[in-house]
Amino acid sequence: MPEAGKPAQRLAAIPREIAAVADYERFSRASLDDNAWAYLHSAAADELSWRWNREAYDRLRILPRVLRDVTAGHTRCSLPGLELAHPILLAPVAWQKLFHPDGERASAYAAAALDTGLVLSTLSSYTLEEVAAVGAGPRWFQLYLQPDRGVSRALVERAERAGYSGIVFTIDAPLNGVRNREHRAGFQLPPGVDSANLRGAPAPVRPALGEHDSAVFQGLMREAPTWRDVEWLSGITRLPVILKGVLHPEDARIAADLGAAGLIVSNHGGRTLDTLPPALEMLPAMADAVGDRVALLLDGGIRRGSDVFKAIALGARAVLVGRGYIHALAAAGPLGVAHVIRLLRDELEVAMALAGCATLADIGPQALLAAPR
Repeated sequence: MPEAGKPAQRLAAIPREIAAVADYERFSRASLDDNAWAYLHSAAADELSWRWNREAYDRLRILPRVLRDVTAGHTRCSLPGLELAHPILLAPVAWQKLFHPDGERASAYAAAALDTGLVLSTLSSYTLEEVAAVGAGPRWFQLYLQPDRGVSRALVERAERAGYSGIVFTIDAPLNGVRNREHRAGFQLPPGVDSANLRGAPAPVRPALGEHDSAVFQGLMREAPTWRDVEWLSGITRLPVILKGVLHPEDARIAADLGAAGLIVSNHGGRTLDTLPPALEMLPAMADAVGDRVALLLDGGIRRGSDVFKAIALGARAVLVGRGYIHALAAAGPLGVAHVIRLLRDELEVAMALAGCATLADIGPQALLAAPR
């Protein structure tokens, strides 16, 4: 790890030792102090859901078909407000200046260069306008609902003006999970890193708690979003609204009934409530619940192009990558992020070709064999 007060040493070129997305983790550790590392690698409680997210892919086997003509194959993908060359997006990750001085701007540069969808966090360390100015790549804006609905409306309006083509409404994190790793490390934002989009926003006014009130139920959850806020958000924007953090099929049906354009099946990377099921395992039930009414995406645990293949086979239209590209950002800046995107896309194409699937539409449940229990 870098010594205190000394700049991190980042890769100027990609060494041959980095042949897969997972290889970046070791290199990123050398670029990050303990504070940033604790934030990036913390998950809730005993971190079981985080581990299960990855393990879920290992339990599935690809069942290939041979001697098929795939010479007209491609990975093109349509999502609400986006037409993409491939079904891999960069997930919203807060405060990316923790990992690289150019933060979200570096990620946006790489995404635009490779025609990759970028989802920018409300808690980005550069403003949504600064990130949009980097390039004309496809992008959505992720919204954490603010206690002052006027602030939320202003964020949505800014995103519309800046050319974002969808609003990703995160609904599964109305308060932080119990992240023991962060607590042990004493995580805090260092000088020079803040939530740039919220600068100047009024501080929330919270009513005093009574003697028998809970700081959770009568405190933080007083400001938590409800289904009424989904309706409110859909009513104030012309952009498609995609809900992030849905795991229960009944919630998926409610969201579809309310007109959500997309759902991101996610357990928030295991960072909210521990022992939630892996998002991948919930995909078939979610697909059964909503059919073709909304676009399903998956977030959590993606490290290989074959993982993307498996997610699409179970009903996802696209996937979001989180920690994998942040490791690359920390190790090698925009070059690393672009390399991660390229690796995943190349691996996906190889998996498709060897499994006999020319397009994403050809990838279905029949392409998988569940592992024996």
